[in-house]
Parts: sequence; structure tokens; C-alpha cells
Amino acid sequence: MDLKHGHSVKFCPASYSTLAAMILADSSLHLGLVGQCFFLQLIQLFVNRLDSVESVLPYEYDVFDFCKDAKEMRPSENLGQVLFGERIESSPYKFNFKQDVKCKAVCTKVYKKGIKEDATQLDFLKMGMQLNYQHHWIIDNMPVTWCYDVEDGQKYCNPGFPIGCLVTSDGRAKDACVINSEFNKKNTFYVFNHVDIKITYHSGESEGWRGARLVAATLEPKSIKQADGNNPSCEGANPMEVPGEFENDVSIVYTYSVTFEENNSIKWASRWDYILVSMPHTNIQWFSIMNSLVIVLFLSGMVAMIMLRTLHKDIARYNQVDQEDAQEESGWKQVHGDVFRPPRKGMLLSVFLGQGTQIFIMTFITLFLACLGFLSPANRGALMTCAVVLWVLLGTPAGYVSARLYKTFGGEKWKTNVLLTALLCPGIVFADFFLMNLILWVEGSSAAIPFGTLVAILALWFGISVPLTFIGAYFGFKKPAIEQPVRTNQIPRQIPEQSFFTKPIPGIVMGGILPFGCIFIQLFFILNSIWSHQMYYMFGFLFLVFIILLITCSEATILLCYFHLCAEDYHWWWRSFLTSGFTAVYLFIYHLPLLWIHYDYGPHLLSLHRHSVNEAEKHLFARVPFELSFLYLKFNENQRDLGK
Repeated sequence: MDLKHGHSVKFCPASYSTLAAMILADSSLHLGLVGQCFFLQLIQLFVNRLDSVESVLPYEYDVFDFCKDAKEMRPSENLGQVLFGERIESSPYKFNFKQDVKCKAVCTKVYKKGIKEDATQLDFLKMGMQLNYQHHWIIDNMPVTWCYDVEDGQKYCNPGFPIGCLVTSDGRAKDACVINSEFNKKNTFYVFNHVDIKITYHSGESEGWRGARLVAATLEPKSIKQADGNNPSCEGANPMEVPGEFENDVSIVYTYSVTFEENNSIKWASRWDYILVSMPHTNIQWFSIMNSLVIVLFLSGMVAMIMLRTLHKDIARYNQVDQEDAQEESGWKQVHGDVFRPPRKGMLLSVFLGQGTQIFIMTFITLFLACLGFLSPANRGALMTCAVVLWVLLGTPAGYVSARLYKTFGGEKWKTNVLLTALLCPGIVFADFFLMNLILWVEGSSAAIPFGTLVAILALWFGISVPLTFIGAYFGFKKPAIEQPVRTNQIPRQIPEQSFFTKPIPGIVMGGILPFGCIFIQLFFILNSIWSHQMYYMFGFLFLVFIILLITCSEATILLCYFHLCAEDYHWWWRSFLTSGFTAVYLFIYHLPLLWIHYDYGPHLLSLHRHSVNEAEKHLFARVPFELSFLYLKFNENQRDLGK
């Protein structure tokens, strides 16, 4: 995000790299290792949306009755920022570099009893304090953090700070009210109307260059009641109380103080480190990832041993020439003439696999770029922008895979196949997205996507993705059908009575347990970062979890596919897709209680969101395991033919 507006004077000796420009081609892309810019004069503070861990509805800064900038400026935002609900604007908090400020008044807000508009604004402010809504301020593209001590003498830096807190009618201090013993009056709100801002800079005087580079910005929120808004005093004052009942006029004076501190030991390129290293549970995440790796390695060894021993035994027995005529085929060899029989609903399966290809490639490239640092938290909105652009541009492989598989299944309705590939799954997600956006718009939330952005998304979908899907399908249908290693029997073989565990539903349900078990601990921390509105930067962890998930899904799918064939059930096409895809159902179930626990409002809204994400997860988890199962069966049949 380019936040270099206002009267800020900056010198930027280094430009963004060509590679970064090629990836997103966006002026907001900001690599934390190259563009070293530094202030000389006025410093502009920007404000972002306010959010809460207790509510799904973020709000713009202007919705709350805070002090506003007379010359409001809104920096241009990229597509990812808009989709994430970021709403950045300039603030009235302005100060000059290396000029300390002591208790300066910004504005005074007066709420008069009996005036409906004032009562509404004050009630909304109380609601924000009750739900612990958080400010998010920005200086030089860095979050202004609230750092405080936690257990074991460590310090935690939160990229947001609360607008206030509440002491309930039974005397219980909620949220930030526990930090001050003076916050003790029952049924009373305490507004954090004062902030002590400390800006740390790296001076260039000793290194031969002018000015300085900002390397840290922290603050401490305080609640201070002012007797005179024209002559504020921030020493020894009582806290700013707002009674739960609006019985008298309320006057809130907003003030701030600023101090500058030189610290040449912090380099500009590493200025985010103090925020990222304070993120909690890092050690636990390392432990969980190692635990998952051990499980995967053990499972891989077990599956490989079972498969190799079983195949070796079967093929060796098949190679016994003296018993060849007398040997009676058993297990998976009896259904070799039906293994590649086209599945029922082949049209739908090919469409799902085409979309799965698109989502898989998009996810892999996005996570890989994030691991390289191109999509770090400093690059606001870059992660979502990258994902959307990649999804749009990957319509060609989706159309190609879907068309090629559909042709292999013997399908002839190629127009229907292409249209479903281009419209079915994206249409389901867009319908959920539109319903959520409608609810957010009615509630006045900043998360509601503007109409122009919706039009832009539709233009990307129908103007780029759909034509690319048609192009991919054209080349897919031009290619010959995938050649199978054995000829399919004309008459389908009768499937014998199956045991409970080899029936479709139990097998599918069991197949998703193991992949989910390998990732649910790491998933908890990822979701906690999202729900708590924290910056998630451990993309190496995320990429590793993604690989672990793919390996586990593939191994579980191949194993169950083999067992079903040994039970002489050759309907493996849909099972191989649904076995690993059912992991998404476990993720959906895992989310539900957490949604109700974390949020007092909006579980249905979150369920809609979770449904759209679940639709994408299902295709993502199923694509690679299906392909590996298909290759495994072709390998089986080729080995069988060689044995003959």
C-alpha cells in the first residue's frame, strides 16, 4: 500500500524489483527488503477499519464518532485489500519528525442527553467497547503496535489497540479494563481517548546520508478525563468514564503525545521483526509441524511397505508358469477388465477435476510466492490479489483437464462440459459471496464489497477466465482420449456383497480422518490468526502443511482404493475423489463450534463463508489424490500384463 501522501517528503533511492512488478504489477506492492524510504518533515498517520474477535462485522473508521481529518485522503487500494475489507484513510494525527508533542488535543466530542442522534452515536461507541473493537493505525506502511508484557517476562506487540473497555454490572472487568485498577466502577465504559505514541528511527547522519528511516511505531492507549478541552493535561487525571445509562451529557476530549527515539541497531529492512517475533505459539507450531511430519513419514513407510509386499506377492504368484493355468484369479485381478469402466456422472466428475486442477495450481503458486517473501504482511492485499489473478489466468488447464477426462469417459456433450467447467463451481462460490456481501451491506460493514468491485470480479470471470477455459477445452478435445492399459469388458462384472467397511460411505468417511488428523493442530493456529485479526506470516509452515496434506490424502486414497478393488468393487472413480475430498467436510465440522464460541453474532453469515471455502477445499484436496490413484491403477495393470 502506498501511504506516501500528504506533505510527507521522502527520498526513495531504490525502486521495486522487476520480478515483483511482473507478479502483481501494482503500485501497492512493497517488498520489505528494497525500497528504503525515509522521512524528513511531516509524518502522516493513517487509520484502517476497526474489527473485533467477538464480531464478524468490521466497520470503517468514520462509522464511529472519532476525530476526522479535515482533508480526508483515501489512498488507492488494490483488489486484494478491497476484498479483505481494508478501508484506509488519513487521520487528524499529524506530527513533525523529531519534534516531540505533549498532550495535544485533536478534537472534542459532546453527546447531549435528549438528542437522538447523539444517543445513537454514543450507543454505537458503547457497542464497540463492549465487543472490544480494535483500532488499526498505520505509519509508513507499518502498523502502529500496542506492546505490553505477558507471562514469562515476554512482550507481545498487537497490531491493533482497543477503543475502550467495559466493567460489567457485576463488577467484572472485561478485556483491556484489567490493565488498570482504576477501572472499577460497575456498569461503566472507559474510553481510550489518549495515546502515547513512540516512533523509533534509524538515523543516517553517521552513515553519510540525510534524514532517517522509521523502524518502529508503538503506542500506549490511556483513558483520561479532561476538565478543559482547550488546555488538556495528561498527568494524574481520572479515567474517562461513560456510564452505562445515558443520564447526563458526555464530553470526550481526544488527545495524543508523541516522542521520538533514535535506535541505529535496527535496520530498515528488518523493522517488521519486532512484530513478527512476538507472535504467540511459535514453538508450539514447530512442535505440531514436526509431529505431523512424523505421522506422515510413518504412514508413508507403512503404505509403501504394504503396497510393495502385496504387489510383489501377487505378481510373483502370477509369474509361476507351472501354476498359471490352474491358478484362480482373486482380488483386484478379477476386476481388471472393469477397473477403467467409465464412471456414472462422468460429466460432473470431469468438471470437478478440472476445477480442482485450477484451484490446486493457484494454491501451490500462491504459497510458493509467499514463501519467497513476495506476499508478506507488508504487501497489503498482495496475497488475495495474487490468488485472484492466478485463478483467472488458470482457466486454460481447468478446461483442458475437464475436456480430456470427459472425452476419455466417452462423453459427447462437449458444450455442456465446457460451460459447467467455467460456471458451476465459481457460480456456487459467487452466489455465497453475493449473499454474504448483501448481508454485510445491510449491516453497514466495511467488509461489504463495493458494486464497482463486484462488476470488476464478474468482468475478470466472464471476460478472461471463461474464454481461457474454452481455449483449454478446445485443446483438450483435440487430444486423443487417455489410453487405458486394458480393454474394458462389454458386460459389467457383478459386484459381490460388501462388508460394512468396504461400502462407499464408511470408506469415504474413514478416508478423510487421517489427513485431517495431520493438520488440525496447525489449522487451529492458522484460524486463530485469522479470527484474532493477527498478521499471519509463517507461510513456510503453511506450505509445509499443504504438502503434508497432499501426501496424506494421496496415501489414504490409494490405500482405500486398493482395498476396495481387493473386495472386487471397481467403482473407484468417485470414491477416489470423495475420499480425500471428505477432509473438507471435517474442516467444515471443525469450524462450526469455533464459530459459535468466538462470535456472538453472525454464525449463519460465517457458515455461508465456510460453505464457499469448503467448496474450494473439496476440489483442492481431491485433485492430486485422484490423479495418483489413476496412475497407481495404470501401474498395477501394466505390472499385471508384464507378469503374464
